[in-house]
Amino acid sequence: MPMPKPSSASVSARMSRQGSRDTTPEMAVRKLLHAAGLRYRVNTRVPGMSRRTIDIAFGPAKVAIFLDGCFWHGCPEHATRPKSNAEWWRTKLDRNMARDLETTAHLEAQGWTVLRFWEHQLPEVVSQTIMTNVRRGRSDPASESKI
Repeated sequence: MPMPKPSSASVSARMSRQGSRDTTPEMAVRKLLHAAGLRYRVNTRVPGMSRRTIDIAFGPAKVAIFLDGCFWHGCPEHATRPKSNAEWWRTKLDRNMARDLETTAHLEAQGWTVLRFWEHQLPEVVSQTIMTNVRRGRSDPASESKI
């Protein structure tokens, strides 16, 4: 389905400014993780899947973090559906959510722990959950030699 004409110049300008990486929630979480002494990779390719990336990856512990935007990934609390070009947006957003499920299943099949958070969640809570899972992954004897 080809991209429809924007409903207005202001909508077009706002959508073109939407960042896909280094978002404010991502940066806040990364800052807390780094301050806690954790080191990670950002925007790492998903192994075996072209054009898909992990927002924050802890390779040795096999923990993949995704910080999903409420609009783009269908947050049950905050997602909205545009009224202009409604059919195109419904298809687009549904594909995003299906891709998220597929990526999660792919990583889990490879032994990764996948953690997904919404952009509205508190960075302190998100980072604490991540730290717990990364430390758990590092304490796994199978991953010990890779650190």
